[in-house]
Amino acid sequence: MAAPSHTAAPAEEKNLEMRVIRVGTRKSQLARIQTDSVVAMLKTLNPGLQFEIIAMSTTGDKILDTALSKIGEKSLFTKELEHALERNEVDLVVHSLKDLPTVLPPGFTIGAVCKRENPYDAVVFHPKFVGKTLETLPEKSVVGTSSLRRAAQLQRKFPHLQFKSIRGNLNTRLQKLDELQEFSAIILAAAGLQRMGWQNRVGQILHPEDCMYAVGQEGGCSVPVAVHTAIKDGQLYLTGGVWSLDGSESMQETMQATIAVPAQHEDGPEDDPQLVGITAQNIPRVAQLAAENLGTSLANLLLNKGAKSILDVARQLNDAH
Repeated sequence: MAAPSHTAAPAEEKNLEMRVIRVGTRKSQLARIQTDSVVAMLKTLNPGLQFEIIAMSTTGDKILDTALSKIGEKSLFTKELEHALERNEVDLVVHSLKDLPTVLPPGFTIGAVCKRENPYDAVVFHPKFVGKTLETLPEKSVVGTSSLRRAAQLQRKFPHLQFKSIRGNLNTRLQKLDELQEFSAIILAAAGLQRMGWQNRVGQILHPEDCMYAVGQEGGCSVPVAVHTAIKDGQLYLTGGVWSLDGSESMQETMQATIAVPAQHEDGPEDDPQLVGITAQNIPRVAQLAAENLGTSLANLLLNKGAKSILDVARQLNDAH
């Protein structure tokens, strides 16, 4: 028997207040910091909801003796969390965008993208090399990075250095740098160092002329592909590049698109499944589409000029070593 309508409302309100949203994340300290910041934003927007953070280890967290690019798994830091979503063990997960596979599994979508942090890469030096830069490090100094993207660009720019894979979360990599005598410096995302409160360890910020960042940086490590974006006078400039593993070959192109944004414009959430729940303040839909089309056009230009052959060789060499 249905309850009278006047008694149902308070019960519904109580159920809404008691609802617990389960948020999946990796166990690393940085992942928890990022997840905590997202949950704090969600609590501000939804003060009546409760949130439970569920942390788990992923394939990428467990296999630490192999370079990321050689493990052969497309969802190194997301697969276990994806399975938890599929089994309804969590309601949503928080990732660094760089860790997501290029194509999401069926039924999944990116619900929101937080405001971008510093997108650049940073150099952290061994204590005995504090005050140096990559350019002034001694000949044959070893620089640690788990990213083919970084290594390929920096090998080209700084041929006097050697680049070697280093794995582990930020805490582990900094410990390896400081306690072992193997590395003169390591390359990390500036955003991660800032979120961990370790800005004092940043010895050098790598600007685009030295090392362009990944699409969705924060990062992306397994393919030597990178971009740089800039907005000036209503124009979005997008530079993209691909490199051979040793940096000897490279290809870069820049394209631009008009994304003039009217003042005081604000879109609401989109119904487009590719943009579920995304509220883009001061960026109209036409500008979002222009930016998306610019990325596609630049990728096609690079492919038409031979980027695919460079990447095919890079993939073959990486698989062979």
